[in-house]
Amino acid sequence: MRDLPCSHVLQSWQWGEFKRKTGRWAPLRLAFERSGQIVAMASLLTRKMGPLKVMYVSKGPALDYADIELTEQVLAELEHRAKAFGVLWLKIDPDVIAATGMPSSSDFQPHETGRAIEEMLRKRGWRFSDSQVQFRNTLNIDLERSEDGILAAMSGNTRRKIRVATKKGVLVRSATIDDLPLLYRLYQITGERDRFLIRPFDYYRRAWEQFMRAGLAQAFIAEYNGVAIAHVILFHFGRKCWYFYGASADEERERMPNYALQWAAIKWAKAQGYAIYDMWGAPDNFDESDSLWGVYQFKRGFRGQLTRHIGAWDFAAHPTLYYVYAKMLPRMLGHL
Repeated sequence: MRDLPCSHVLQSWQWGEFKRKTGRWAPLRLAFERSGQIVAMASLLTRKMGPLKVMYVSKGPALDYADIELTEQVLAELEHRAKAFGVLWLKIDPDVIAATGMPSSSDFQPHETGRAIEEMLRKRGWRFSDSQVQFRNTLNIDLERSEDGILAAMSGNTRRKIRVATKKGVLVRSATIDDLPLLYRLYQITGERDRFLIRPFDYYRRAWEQFMRAGLAQAFIAEYNGVAIAHVILFHFGRKCWYFYGASADEERERMPNYALQWAAIKWAKAQGYAIYDMWGAPDNFDESDSLWGVYQFKRGFRGQLTRHIGAWDFAAHPTLYYVYAKMLPRMLGHL
């Protein structure tokens, strides 16, 4: 899985086991071979929702989507499984790029493969989903440049704030499993301040600890005078490292610990040999009406490439029932 094109940590064995234990999902893994070599993989998660069942291939399947014959074969198998399992719908949201750059700007560049896959899905009867479970847009930082090159590409304001953190005594250290309660407390503070709901500690403890022990997660803590004031938690797999979680205390925010943490995370990911640092989330609408606008203002200073994926698509094994379900109970579609 790691070496396949479009591989993603949410398609890993560990993610399937985590969802089995915390979300009542049943994982099923498929491998596709050609001439004795594995050329595609998919981790299918199935779950009951009342009297119905749904199936989700989170950020997958993993394969070379430029290989049209292979893509058709994998989609056909997924469709067959959806019908055989009797699910209401099957959702996929593969890491396939539709375009890069800001829409309506000179750097906007559609990707032929992404457009071809979107057209293929339409022809096969798939529907662009009203429930985009994962972020469709993100900012990707190219780690195959030198550290100096990565830093030089950042906005002047972001570089200044990285320097401010150092001058104001912020120190960044690696976190361990023993730090998990501390990481959660900071996450609670952030949730209360920014008004987003968080799950109980046991949910995050399972995720963070399981992935740390598997060598698929790395956390950093920013401290001032020995007191933790912010953290980031990275997941990494294949060619990518993702900035999945971030939190900060209400105090000492003027010391810019979040900038120090991001720079430490970027340098760590590069040193580990990852090609891309994914900042995991950018707006759908590039104006202040979008809920991600504030965090986007922070992320954009690091000058990652704005990347739009093809998003989530649904295959309705029972089209009429799917239509009624989507219209009558739209909020349930997002509880994945």
